Amino acid sequence: MMILFLLGLLLLATGAALVVRAIAIPRLKAEETIAGIGEYGFSRGAADAEDEGRILGPFDALAGVVGTALTARFGTRREERARKQLLAAGIYNVDPRRLVGYQLLAGGGMLALWLWGPAGMFSFFVAVLGAAACAYGGFAAPMLIVNRRARTRLDQIEYDLPELIDLLVVAVEAGLGFSAALKISTERLTGPLGQEMRLALQEQNMGLTITEALKHVMDRAETPSMRSFVRSIVQGEQLGISIGQVLRTLADEMRKRRRAAAEERAQKAPIKMLFPLIFLIF
Repeated sequence: MMILFLLGLLLLATGAALVVRAIAIPRLKAEETIAGIGEYGFSRGAADAEDEGRILGPFDALAGVVGTALTARFGTRREERARKQLLAAGIYNVDPRRLVGYQLLAGGGMLALWLWGPAGMFSFFVAVLGAAACAYGGFAAPMLIVNRRARTRLDQIEYDLPELIDLLVVAVEAGLGFSAALKISTERLTGPLGQEMRLALQEQNMGLTITEALKHVMDRAETPSMRSFVRSIVQGEQLGISIGQVLRTLADEMRKRRRAAAEERAQKAPIKMLFPLIFLIF
């Protein structure tokens, strides 16, 4: 009886969400259009966007309505955290409210699967614990995927940044200004760092100064090397220091930092190998 009652509540909530969606969809489209004026970035090709629409299209509107209702009810802190992680992961075409909505839908879906399937084979206490674990796991899964992608992307940016600085040193010492050197160097970069630098150049073309655009890059990809790079460039611009000398100093610092990181990983390797080795010996 309890399972039927919970399933009835789930179906009732789904029906109510669909009614809210039918009522609120025009207003949501208007808000997204207005919000899109101040937001821009890189997106994937048309074929990829079409594939994403086929996979997620039936649930996008529902996730947007649910996420909007949650952020309106409990404030925008969760939305801001989701926005920051999406930018760090390089996912520019997903609204943070929709991500929050997918968290709620995933949590509800996992809970429904648990109640529909194996919950009846256990005692009431185990069933309740399993329901709580499934709901929490489903709720946390979308953000965990985004966080993992963000960590991978930031590590790649951290690894590629010394190469960008070396290119900038060569271009600046050849007589180019910093903006022109950044543009030429960015054309030779691929991956997430190239995307971030091209986005910074787009922001500069739209009226921002190069220092403001670099600060936005640091906000989106906040790594130790990126902080050092942006702060050094900003201070050099403010104090009138030679950009070539600043970049050469940064290049030396990046090489020392990369060497220290490699030594740290090498020292951790024996400890990580110890437990699998003992297990295989036994």
